[in-house]
Amino acid sequence: MDIATSTILDWLAQHLYPLTRVSAMLMSMALFSGTLINQRIKAPLAIAITLAVSPALPAVNVQVEMVSVAGMLIIAQQIVIGVALGLLSNLFLQTFILGGQMVAMQIGLGFASMVDPSNGQQVPVVAQFFLMLASLLFLAVDGHLLMIRMVVESFNAIPVGMTGLSDIAIQEVFNWGGTMFSAALATVLSGVIALLLVNLSFGVMTRAAPQLNIFSIGFPITMVGGLIVLWLTIGGFMFHFEAQWQRAVTSMCVVINQQC
Repeated sequence: MDIATSTILDWLAQHLYPLTRVSAMLMSMALFSGTLINQRIKAPLAIAITLAVSPALPAVNVQVEMVSVAGMLIIAQQIVIGVALGLLSNLFLQTFILGGQMVAMQIGLGFASMVDPSNGQQVPVVAQFFLMLASLLFLAVDGHLLMIRMVVESFNAIPVGMTGLSDIAIQEVFNWGGTMFSAALATVLSGVIALLLVNLSFGVMTRAAPQLNIFSIGFPITMVGGLIVLWLTIGGFMFHFEAQWQRAVTSMCVVINQQC
């Protein structure tokens, strides 16, 4: 049986370009981009997702050869689109790591660190706790399935071709840096203010009675008070999670030029 070369190239273009975008999203996506998931798992997962969604994707009408400069530029565009979508979900989880670091520094647990499996860096245990809680909620609300839906919808809004992300989409990704810090501060603002009042009270006590050793007395009381504050304020974690996740989904819709 003879198969024309053009038929083979059309089949490869119909699957290779979407595979590049899906693989780029998995490479930078929350949870799946971590070092805990082996590359031998990520590659078959990207292929399986591409084969599953390829019948629902629009036909790839690219009149350029894949092995050419124009073909490499198209592949680079798919990588940028996939990385932008995955990066937004990753920055979403990094918000809670920043919030946990702020609280840990106020409590005095900044020295107690663990290895973050997502990036291999040392982070305070409070930030690790926030990350684990946010990761479980991310899976509970089917965030990973929504990411797959987003990358499928992106093929309708941004078809495979020489056109990539718009200036508004790139600006939206850059603006998420400031959004991440402001949302992290809003998440732990009540706890930080409470711990600031505790430290201020110890400062007044030390000024009134210089014989008190602030390091031997204040450190354990601040740590216990900080844990109590965390226990009292953890109930609002879900509210901040939902608000930040909605911002992330809205930003993804802006990136792929779709209405949420």
